[in-house]
Amino acid sequence: MLDDALIISKFNDDKTREQAFNLLINKYQQKIYWQIRRIVINHDDADDVIQEVFIKIWKNLSSFRQDSQLYTWLYRIATNESLTFIKKKQTKNNISLDDLSIKMSESLNSDPYFTGNEIEKKLQQALIGLPEKQRLVFNMRYYDDLKFQEISDILGTSVGALKASYHLAAKKIEQFVKTND
Repeated sequence: MLDDALIISKFNDDKTREQAFNLLINKYQQKIYWQIRRIVINHDDADDVIQEVFIKIWKNLSSFRQDSQLYTWLYRIATNESLTFIKKKQTKNNISLDDLSIKMSESLNSDPYFTGNEIEKKLQQALIGLPEKQRLVFNMRYYDDLKFQEISDILGTSVGALKASYHLAAKKIEQFVKTND
């Protein structure tokens, strides 16, 4: 894997910009896709969002200040674009967040791209029902194995608050699984 600093350096050179962007995509596309997919749930929606994310990255990478790690910056963009997508979908369809959660859960059941077993499906349904911040924290910690400090950098929330959100999310998921057995 190529070093992020080298990718950024190549991107800032007009002669190697496209090559660097392709390297960045190859390195991070799958991780970013799954970050988005866990937020928007639907594969087609995740594909739409990831295109927007990489457009935003292309437009803004040259101004990346490198005061955080590149993947932290990428995850922040992916998370924000995903949340914006959900809010637009909610507004466009004029439905409440609870109704949108129900629709997301139903789409999970009929999604031909969902490859998880019943336990994974139950976990995803439990996650859909969590408040936004708890779901984001749980996903980043559980699936991406990010440290609380890294999540703090991405979400701009204190480590203590993130630990509390994760603990609450884990308790709610446990309760959901117990009551839906």
